[in-house]
Amino acid sequence: MRKRRYNKKNKIGFTPKHLGWAVIAACVLLVVAGWVYARSVRNIPNVKPIDTETKALMEVVIPESTQSEMIDYTGFTVSFNADKRQPNYVAWELTDEETEGEVPRRTKFLTDYRVKGCATDADYRRSGYDRGHMAPAADMKWSEKAMDDCFYFTNICPQDRNLNSGAWGKLEAKCRQWAKRYGSLVIVCGPVLTEAMPKTIGPDKVPVPQRFFKVVLARDANPPMAIGFIMNNGRVEGGMQQAAVKVDEVERVTGFDFFSSLPDDIENKVESTCRFGKW
Repeated sequence: MRKRRYNKKNKIGFTPKHLGWAVIAACVLLVVAGWVYARSVRNIPNVKPIDTETKALMEVVIPESTQSEMIDYTGFTVSFNADKRQPNYVAWELTDEETEGEVPRRTKFLTDYRVKGCATDADYRRSGYDRGHMAPAADMKWSEKAMDDCFYFTNICPQDRNLNSGAWGKLEAKCRQWAKRYGSLVIVCGPVLTEAMPKTIGPDKVPVPQRFFKVVLARDANPPMAIGFIMNNGRVEGGMQQAAVKVDEVERVTGFDFFSSLPDDIENKVESTCRFGKW
Protein backbone atom coordinates (compact mmCIF):
# COMPACT_ATOMS: atom_id res chain seq x y z
CA MET A 1 0.00 0.00 0.00
CA ARG A 2 1.28 3.45 -0.91
CA LYS A 3 1.99 5.54 2.17
CA ARG A 4 0.41 9.01 2.45
CA ARG A 5 3.08 11.65 2.69
CA TYR A 6 2.89 14.05 5.63
CA ASN A 7 2.00 17.58 4.50
CA LYS A 8 3.38 20.28 6.77
CA LYS A 9 1.01 22.87 5.31
CA ASN A 10 -1.92 23.91 7.50
CA LYS A 11 -5.49 23.90 6.22
CA ILE A 12 -5.23 27.33 4.56
CA GLY A 13 -2.03 26.54 2.72
CA PHE A 14 0.61 28.20 4.95
CA THR A 15 3.77 26.43 5.93
CA PRO A 16 5.39 27.20 9.31
CA LYS A 17 7.95 29.25 7.36
CA HIS A 18 5.19 31.39 5.81
CA LEU A 19 3.56 31.85 9.20
CA GLY A 20 6.83 33.11 10.64
CA TRP A 21 7.18 35.72 7.92
CA ALA A 22 3.59 36.85 8.53
CA VAL A 23 4.31 37.35 12.22
CA ILE A 24 7.42 39.39 11.41
CA ALA A 25 5.47 41.54 8.93
CA ALA A 26 2.74 42.15 11.50
CA CYS A 27 5.32 43.24 14.07
CA VAL A 28 6.90 45.64 11.61
CA LEU A 29 3.50 47.17 10.83
CA LEU A 30 2.80 47.61 14.53
CA VAL A 31 6.12 49.35 15.06
CA VAL A 32 5.52 51.69 12.11
CA ALA A 33 1.98 52.43 13.24
CA GLY A 34 3.22 53.21 16.73
CA TRP A 35 5.89 55.55 15.37
CA VAL A 36 3.34 57.40 13.21
CA TYR A 37 0.96 57.74 16.15
CA ALA A 38 3.71 58.95 18.45
CA ARG A 39 4.67 61.66 15.93
CA SER A 40 1.06 62.71 15.50
CA VAL A 41 0.48 63.29 19.22
CA ARG A 42 3.87 64.54 20.35
CA ASN A 43 3.63 67.60 22.54
CA ILE A 44 -0.02 68.14 21.62
CA PRO A 45 -2.35 68.67 24.58
CA ASN A 46 -6.08 68.06 24.30
CA VAL A 47 -6.59 71.62 25.50
CA LYS A 48 -3.82 74.20 25.68
CA PRO A 49 -2.91 74.84 29.33
CA ILE A 50 -3.94 78.40 30.18
CA ASP A 51 -3.25 80.13 33.47
CA THR A 52 -6.14 81.49 35.51
CA GLU A 53 -5.42 85.14 34.73
CA THR A 54 -5.32 84.58 30.96
CA LYS A 55 -8.44 82.44 31.01
CA ALA A 56 -10.30 85.20 32.84
CA LEU A 57 -9.19 87.75 30.24
CA MET A 58 -10.49 85.50 27.45
CA GLU A 59 -13.95 85.36 29.02
CA VAL A 60 -16.47 87.71 27.44
CA VAL A 61 -19.66 88.85 29.14
CA ILE A 62 -22.48 88.60 26.61
CA PRO A 63 -26.22 89.35 26.94
CA GLU A 64 -28.20 86.54 28.54
CA SER A 65 -30.50 86.48 25.51
CA THR A 66 -27.62 85.54 23.19
CA GLN A 67 -27.61 81.85 22.26
CA SER A 68 -24.20 80.41 23.20
CA GLU A 69 -22.43 77.08 23.60
CA MET A 70 -18.91 77.36 24.98
CA ILE A 71 -16.34 75.06 23.37
CA ASP A 72 -12.71 74.71 24.44
CA TYR A 73 -10.46 73.73 21.55
CA THR A 74 -6.69 73.41 21.61
CA GLY A 75 -5.41 76.98 21.60
CA PHE A 76 -8.71 78.88 21.50
CA THR A 77 -12.23 79.09 22.92
CA VAL A 78 -15.46 79.52 20.96
CA SER A 79 -18.82 80.91 21.99
CA PHE A 80 -20.96 79.25 19.30
CA ASN A 81 -24.39 80.47 18.23
CA ALA A 82 -26.42 77.54 16.91
CA ASP A 83 -29.15 79.83 15.56
CA LYS A 84 -26.65 81.81 13.46
CA ARG A 85 -24.49 78.74 12.68
CA GLN A 86 -21.29 80.66 13.47
CA PRO A 87 -19.47 81.93 16.53
CA ASN A 88 -20.54 84.86 18.67
CA TYR A 89 -16.85 85.26 19.31
CA VAL A 90 -13.55 83.35 19.38
CA ALA A 91 -10.89 84.11 22.01
CA TRP A 92 -7.26 83.02 22.29
CA GLU A 93 -3.86 83.92 23.68
CA LEU A 94 -1.07 84.37 21.15
CA THR A 95 2.47 84.21 22.50
CA ASP A 96 5.78 85.11 20.92
CA GLU A 97 6.81 81.43 20.76
CA GLU A 98 3.58 80.37 19.06
CA THR A 99 4.25 82.65 16.09
CA GLU A 100 7.29 80.48 15.25
CA GLY A 101 5.45 77.18 14.76
CA GLU A 102 6.14 74.98 11.73
CA VAL A 103 2.96 72.90 11.46
CA PRO A 104 1.74 73.12 7.84
CA ARG A 105 -1.66 74.61 7.11
CA ARG A 106 -4.32 71.99 6.50
CA THR A 107 -6.71 72.37 3.57
CA LYS A 108 -9.90 70.59 4.58
CA PHE A 109 -12.62 72.30 6.63
CA LEU A 110 -14.56 70.16 9.07
CA THR A 111 -18.03 70.04 10.57
CA ASP A 112 -17.94 69.53 14.33
CA TYR A 113 -20.84 67.12 14.68
CA ARG A 114 -20.61 67.39 18.47
CA VAL A 115 -21.90 70.96 18.22
CA LYS A 116 -25.53 71.65 17.40
CA GLY A 117 -25.97 74.02 14.47
CA CYS A 118 -22.44 73.70 13.11
CA ALA A 119 -22.33 74.60 9.41
CA THR A 120 -21.11 72.23 6.71
CA ASP A 121 -18.89 72.62 3.66
CA ALA A 122 -22.02 72.51 1.49
CA ASP A 123 -23.12 75.80 3.04
CA TYR A 124 -20.02 77.57 1.74
CA ARG A 125 -19.44 75.74 -1.53
CA ARG A 126 -20.04 78.04 -4.51
CA SER A 127 -21.53 80.64 -2.16
CA GLY A 128 -19.25 83.43 -3.31
CA TYR A 129 -17.92 83.85 0.24
CA ASP A 130 -14.67 82.69 1.80
CA ARG A 131 -14.55 80.35 4.76
CA GLY A 132 -13.18 83.05 7.02
CA HIS A 133 -11.19 81.94 10.07
CA MET A 134 -11.72 83.83 13.30
CA ALA A 135 -8.75 82.25 15.10
CA PRO A 136 -6.39 82.17 12.08
CA ALA A 137 -4.52 79.07 11.01
CA ALA A 138 -1.20 80.96 11.12
CA ASP A 139 -1.72 81.53 14.87
CA MET A 140 -2.13 77.77 15.41
CA LYS A 141 0.94 76.42 13.61
CA TRP A 142 2.59 75.59 16.96
CA SER A 143 0.40 72.45 17.31
CA GLU A 144 -1.03 69.93 14.86
CA LYS A 145 -4.11 69.56 17.06
CA ALA A 146 -4.63 73.32 17.25
CA MET A 147 -4.25 73.53 13.46
CA ASP A 148 -6.85 70.80 12.98
CA ASP A 149 -9.26 72.38 15.47
CA CYS A 150 -9.19 75.82 13.86
CA PHE A 151 -10.59 74.31 10.65
CA TYR A 152 -13.87 73.35 12.32
CA PHE A 153 -16.76 75.42 11.01
CA THR A 154 -17.39 76.54 14.59
CA ASN A 155 -14.41 78.87 13.99
CA ILE A 156 -15.57 80.01 10.55
CA CYS A 157 -17.78 82.82 9.21
CA PRO A 158 -18.82 83.86 5.68
CA GLN A 159 -16.34 86.57 4.67
CA ASP A 160 -16.07 88.57 1.49
CA ARG A 161 -12.78 87.73 -0.21
CA ASN A 162 -11.83 91.40 -0.28
CA LEU A 163 -11.96 91.42 3.53
CA ASN A 164 -10.48 87.97 4.17
CA SER A 165 -7.43 88.50 1.97
CA GLY A 166 -7.31 92.24 2.55
CA ALA A 167 -7.55 94.26 5.77
CA TRP A 168 -8.60 91.28 7.93
CA GLY A 169 -5.65 89.16 6.83
CA LYS A 170 -3.26 92.09 7.26
CA LEU A 171 -4.54 92.67 10.79
CA GLU A 172 -3.92 88.99 11.61
CA ALA A 173 -0.32 89.36 10.43
CA LYS A 174 0.04 92.59 12.41
CA CYS A 175 -1.15 90.81 15.57
CA ARG A 176 1.64 88.25 15.15
CA GLN A 177 4.13 91.11 14.96
CA TRP A 178 2.65 92.62 18.11
CA ALA A 179 2.85 89.26 19.91
CA LYS A 180 6.59 89.16 19.14
CA ARG A 181 7.00 92.73 20.39
CA TYR A 182 5.02 92.43 23.62
CA GLY A 183 5.46 88.73 24.44
CA SER A 184 1.79 87.79 24.34
CA LEU A 185 -1.64 89.08 23.34
CA VAL A 186 -5.20 88.21 24.29
CA ILE A 187 -7.36 88.44 21.15
CA VAL A 188 -11.14 88.22 20.76
CA CYS A 189 -12.92 88.50 17.42
CA GLY A 190 -16.09 87.55 15.64
CA PRO A 191 -19.00 88.68 13.48
CA VAL A 192 -21.29 91.50 14.54
CA LEU A 193 -24.47 89.48 15.01
CA THR A 194 -26.53 92.32 16.52
CA GLU A 195 -27.25 93.77 13.08
CA ALA A 196 -29.71 92.63 10.44
CA MET A 197 -28.25 89.93 8.20
CA PRO A 198 -30.69 89.52 5.30
CA LYS A 199 -28.30 87.55 3.08
CA THR A 200 -27.76 83.84 3.76
CA ILE A 201 -25.74 81.08 2.13
CA GLY A 202 -26.10 77.32 1.72
CA PRO A 203 -28.77 74.75 2.53
CA ASP A 204 -28.63 75.70 6.22
CA LYS A 205 -29.08 79.41 5.41
CA VAL A 206 -26.02 80.64 7.28
CA PRO A 207 -26.45 84.42 7.78
CA VAL A 208 -23.77 86.62 6.23
CA PRO A 209 -22.53 89.25 8.72
CA GLN A 210 -22.28 92.83 7.53
CA ARG A 211 -19.36 93.63 9.85
CA PHE A 212 -16.67 91.94 11.96
CA PHE A 213 -14.89 93.01 15.12
CA LYS A 214 -11.57 92.30 16.81
CA VAL A 215 -10.18 93.47 20.16
CA VAL A 216 -6.54 93.03 21.18
CA LEU A 217 -5.00 93.36 24.65
CA ALA A 218 -1.25 93.64 25.29
CA ARG A 219 -1.29 93.19 29.06
CA ASP A 220 2.49 92.92 29.32
CA ALA A 221 3.16 96.20 27.55
CA ASN A 222 4.33 99.07 29.74
CA PRO A 223 1.75 100.44 30.24
CA PRO A 224 -0.87 97.83 29.19
CA MET A 225 -2.66 98.65 25.91
CA ALA A 226 -5.80 97.58 24.10
CA ILE A 227 -7.27 98.40 20.72
CA GLY A 228 -10.38 97.48 18.76
CA PHE A 229 -11.31 97.14 15.10
CA ILE A 230 -14.62 97.10 13.24
CA MET A 231 -14.50 96.16 9.55
CA ASN A 232 -17.18 96.01 6.88
CA ASN A 233 -17.56 92.61 5.24
CA GLY A 234 -16.00 93.75 1.99
CA ARG A 235 -13.25 96.10 0.92
CA VAL A 236 -12.11 98.21 3.88
CA GLU A 237 -11.38 101.73 2.68
CA GLY A 238 -8.20 103.01 4.31
CA GLY A 239 -7.25 99.54 5.57
CA MET A 240 -6.96 98.32 9.12
CA GLN A 241 -5.67 101.61 10.50
CA GLN A 242 -8.85 103.38 9.44
CA ALA A 243 -10.88 100.56 11.02
CA ALA A 244 -9.21 101.00 14.42
CA VAL A 245 -11.53 102.10 17.25
CA LYS A 246 -11.65 102.13 21.02
CA VAL A 247 -12.58 98.84 22.69
CA ASP A 248 -15.46 100.80 24.23
CA GLU A 249 -16.84 101.31 20.72
CA VAL A 250 -16.67 97.58 19.96
CA GLU A 251 -18.55 96.93 23.20
CA ARG A 252 -21.22 99.43 22.17
CA VAL A 253 -21.68 97.80 18.76
CA THR A 254 -21.67 94.18 19.94
CA GLY A 255 -23.23 94.47 23.40
CA PHE A 256 -20.27 92.45 24.78
CA ASP A 257 -18.04 93.29 27.73
CA PHE A 258 -14.34 92.52 27.12
CA PHE A 259 -11.47 92.17 29.60
CA SER A 260 -13.78 92.62 32.59
CA SER A 261 -11.33 90.77 34.87
CA LEU A 262 -8.86 93.67 34.64
CA PRO A 263 -8.74 96.06 37.59
CA ASP A 264 -11.33 98.76 36.90
CA ASP A 265 -8.82 101.58 36.57
CA ILE A 266 -6.75 99.67 34.00
CA GLU A 267 -9.80 98.42 32.10
CA ASN A 268 -11.28 101.90 31.86
CA LYS A 269 -7.99 103.36 30.64
CA VAL A 270 -7.10 100.76 28.00
CA GLU A 271 -10.64 100.51 26.64
CA SER A 272 -11.14 104.26 26.27
CA THR A 273 -8.10 104.94 24.09
CA CYS A 274 -7.27 104.14 20.48
CA ARG A 275 -3.69 104.88 19.50
CA PHE A 276 -2.83 102.69 16.52
CA GLY A 277 0.47 104.50 16.04
CA LYS A 278 1.61 103.48 19.55
CA TRP A 279 1.38 99.81 18.67
